[in-house]
Amino acid sequence: MLVSPSTTLEAALALIAEQAKTIERLTKRLEALEAENTRLRAENTRLRALLSPDPSTPSGMTPTYQKANLSRGRHKKPGRPRGHQGCRRPPPEQIDNHQEHTLTHCPDCGTKLGESQAQRQRYTEEIPPTRPTVTAHTIHRYWCPHCRKSVERKVAEALPGCTLGLNLLLTTAWLHYRLGVSTGHVVRWLATICRLKVSKGGLTQAWAKLAELLQPLYQEIGQAARASAVLHADETGWRLSGCTWWLWCFCNKELAYYVIERCRGSPVVQAVLGEIFHGVLVTDFLGSYNRICAWAKQRCVVHLLRELKKVAERNHGAEWQTFHKLLKRLLRDGLRLRAQREQLGEAEYARRCGRLVRRMLALAAREYADADCRRLAARLRRHRAEIFTFLVVDGVTADNNLVERELRFAVQARKNYFGNRSTRGAETQAILMTVFRTLELRGHEPVSYLRDALQTAILQPQVLPLAA
Repeated sequence: MLVSPSTTLEAALALIAEQAKTIERLTKRLEALEAENTRLRAENTRLRALLSPDPSTPSGMTPTYQKANLSRGRHKKPGRPRGHQGCRRPPPEQIDNHQEHTLTHCPDCGTKLGESQAQRQRYTEEIPPTRPTVTAHTIHRYWCPHCRKSVERKVAEALPGCTLGLNLLLTTAWLHYRLGVSTGHVVRWLATICRLKVSKGGLTQAWAKLAELLQPLYQEIGQAARASAVLHADETGWRLSGCTWWLWCFCNKELAYYVIERCRGSPVVQAVLGEIFHGVLVTDFLGSYNRICAWAKQRCVVHLLRELKKVAERNHGAEWQTFHKLLKRLLRDGLRLRAQREQLGEAEYARRCGRLVRRMLALAAREYADADCRRLAARLRRHRAEIFTFLVVDGVTADNNLVERELRFAVQARKNYFGNRSTRGAETQAILMTVFRTLELRGHEPVSYLRDALQTAILQPQVLPLAA
């Protein structure tokens, strides 16, 4: 059967019209999806801005439910790789007791056994059950005809007017102020392990009295921090009677000086370092450090890289992408250049340092429409002499990790017992943390060192010496 040309043409036109309708419908659907995608992107950017706090906001001021979960699974099997020599606890150097373990009958079937065929050594290390040692001190009093007063021998085993011995007092203070164990858990540990009952109030009062005696050491450490050639500084939130205070730390490889203050501004830094600091001050970009005049300053490059990453998560503009790429490359080039200093000659190294500075100044001098680009460019201009100090001054690092590590144990303590309840407790906290940590940084065991020093100071009144 033959089909007429007109019928074929009508069928083709109908098919074309149907396809045109389909294309029009799909085009409208695509436009609607693109509009919905644009709206969702804008909403996502707005929500990320709400959830992402200002980079200068301390971690303690951000609610826990707004923090990202950074926990990750184990990436590798624990232990040393296959084929490597194993690692185990070495045998003890001193053996206090010897025990012989023999058998006369088989423990499984009861058969009588003969002579031993072989033997092996096994070492166990144990702490003995303890109980407090109570000493009754009979103190004889005498009349001095020259001084016209009664005199007596001083007891060096404890602080004046304190019933707790020096070793007990220093050990519990070290547990609380250095390891972050709460006062209640210290009391429970004493009752369980040492069979000694003591109240939390009595323990805190004894710690406060210890801090008063160590006040000269605390002041000496503060003076040493003020005279340091390189000093790192940072702060974190602290709690005092439920209110927000600030725990400041000023440290280097030989000392750690802690201050607890209500203020987070420059007056605290000026009180610790003075109007002029004659060394290199390594800090983050907090404005409190801008008012301090120093010989040189180093701003934390890692903080800047971290902020670049955080802003890049919410800002997808073309101008920001270009700025982010250039600044990130600039900072990483500076870090690589510092690692290559030994291989490069002094002239070549100085030439590359100058080139980095010129690149930074050129990047900061441009005009930007993006708000984040303008903000970070202004920061580069404001701190143009404080970004690459680590390239030209020996002993200066590009980051502020040292002081952040010194604050970490204090943050853990804050999570355990939520700060202090009085200004006296805050002063005790700052003094004992400073003394304990500084002695550890100088290679001394703080409990034994302070015990010997306090015993000497009790018998012969003198200023406690600070270990070198």
